[in-house]
Amino acid sequence: MENQNQNVSADNIYKLNGRVPLSKAIPFGLQHVLAMFVSNLAPVLIVCSAAFVHGTNHHLTGAEITQLLQCAMFVAGIGTCLQLYPIWKIGSRLPIVMGVSFTFLGSLLMICTNPDLGYEGMVGAVIAGGIFEGIVGLSARYWKRFLTPVVSACVVIAIGLSLLSVGMNSWGGGDGAKDFGSWYHLFIGAFTLIVCLAARYILKGVYKNLSVLVGLVLGYLLSVIFTVAGIAPLVDFSGISKTIAQVGVVSIPKLVFFTSLKPVFDLGAFFTIAIVFLVSAAETTGATTAICTGALGRDIEMEELQGSLAADGFSSAISGCFGCLPLTSFSQNVGLVTMTGVINRFTILMGALILILASLFPPLGAFFNSLPQAVLGGCTVMMFGSIMYEGIKMLKECEFDDRTMVIVSLAFCIGVGLTQTSGNFFAAFPKEVGDIFNGNAVAGVFVVSLILSLVLPKSKKSE
Repeated sequence: MENQNQNVSADNIYKLNGRVPLSKAIPFGLQHVLAMFVSNLAPVLIVCSAAFVHGTNHHLTGAEITQLLQCAMFVAGIGTCLQLYPIWKIGSRLPIVMGVSFTFLGSLLMICTNPDLGYEGMVGAVIAGGIFEGIVGLSARYWKRFLTPVVSACVVIAIGLSLLSVGMNSWGGGDGAKDFGSWYHLFIGAFTLIVCLAARYILKGVYKNLSVLVGLVLGYLLSVIFTVAGIAPLVDFSGISKTIAQVGVVSIPKLVFFTSLKPVFDLGAFFTIAIVFLVSAAETTGATTAICTGALGRDIEMEELQGSLAADGFSSAISGCFGCLPLTSFSQNVGLVTMTGVINRFTILMGALILILASLFPPLGAFFNSLPQAVLGGCTVMMFGSIMYEGIKMLKECEFDDRTMVIVSLAFCIGVGLTQTSGNFFAAFPKEVGDIFNGNAVAGVFVVSLILSLVLPKSKKSE
């Protein structure tokens, strides 16, 4: 350790291990946090606002939801620390940032809006499902051979495709915003994107890889100017005062077992969410593989895959213990590390500690949450595109024969096509099937490509 401290260098941000000066580690770590901050909180807000309290027709109170947003930051920070610096076999030692997953949205809403299960039934399912995925992850060496290179490449491309609409929705002002597509959202998003691009080419040395943070800061400042000058309502500061009134300036995240909303364990709810945890495992496999190939320039190792999936599952169980939603390897981070080359674990640890710090001071989290969606959209569109680019590079390593053509063509035609149908394609099936596949391109692409790679015969080499 002493020798490692003597080799503190800013150049270490491009190396997996090694110490980086705090003056560099903190801003680069903050960049990772801000790139995922709003997306980490949005699913919690959507699900918990709709959830019923178990056995009643009452919803959670505003203070309870605020505390859950606080817990979302805390568990995301804990999960990221676990990935960076593993405990036993749980964790990958890779530059992975954990966050609350959108993948589970449909299934979680179905559970928590059923008064017989409610929020407490959802939390019980998250805890049990997380343990299930953790066990699946630790046994990865027994099933990894079924995830062939073409399946992994298809999943990574699908992740990139599924995020494109997220980036553009943010640019337009946020999904469901009443003023979606207004000129000021488009202007702020375009300004932020141009700043990111300009900073990437104007800044020198390690600073050019702070381009996303520069875009976020300047985009936020312009949004504040627009708001104060009365040009457009882009930044809402009232959330900070509301947060202070509801939970105070300092607050410690609470385990759900010590609240009035104790988890309820239901077998049906577990089975509803277990299949989605398998889809999440496929996403994490693709994202972790993309980090290794895109940022580290090598193939993923079995211990890294096992550790990544185990951390994915067990950190989701920890998240459930704090009353929060499942966590997953954040795809936004994949785009960021492959685009900037910043892969240092110590640097990303600073970002995780910032998340944990923000959870202890709710007003700080509320301040970060006031970041306008248009600013986030301007920063993330290129990052999401870079994930798809990494998937195409992975596909390029596969043999381009008739078998690969069939697998890729059908996987995307069916998997992505299901998300673009005008009605419920699986109307004749149980509702859970439609919730998984109709709105999730990654799930469809993964299942179709996996089945085809298993059943299609491998073509023999012709002379």
